[in-house]
Amino acid sequence: MDHRIGQNTPPAYAAGTDPAFIPGLTPPRPAEAKERLPVPADAVPGAGTAPEPQAETEAPEAAEATAAEEEPRPAADGPAFEVSDRRGSITVDSTGVTLQLDGETAEFDWAEIGAVETNTPRFGRQITVTVHTTNHHSYNVRIEAPNRNLLKQWVTELDTVLDSYFEAESKSAD
Repeated sequence: MDHRIGQNTPPAYAAGTDPAFIPGLTPPRPAEAKERLPVPADAVPGAGTAPEPQAETEAPEAAEATAAEEEPRPAADGPAFEVSDRRGSITVDSTGVTLQLDGETAEFDWAEIGAVETNTPRFGRQITVTVHTTNHHSYNVRIEAPNRNLLKQWVTELDTVLDSYFEAESKSAD
């Protein structure tokens, strides 16, 4: 369900707050977890024994792990919406909603999204997208459009994409 109503609570910017408290940040992918070397049970720090030296093969694995973190999300089927400006971006696709601001990313899948609210000022070129989670938190990102006509186009496209996913969600719940 999407709304165009102003907020009753002060906004908590998705990437501007402490990332440790933002639900939606994804844990390490299973492939990354398998790449980590297992730690022997007797190699506990402070146990009196020196830990074994790290293998030299860790450097390429670490490079692969960082490359895996930088990979884009898997290709999504269905309608998608993506806009960005110099500071942030908003992506809506079949996997959920991704908000990015100043290099910080918050990903929300459709199961944890209660509502998505869009807001545009009467005189201006900004769109604010607020994701309301099922645990009563809200996170938003503001994107500036190059011109007012493009902003209107963005709002129309975003409403169409959100309607398709929320209608599909309500049909699957029935």
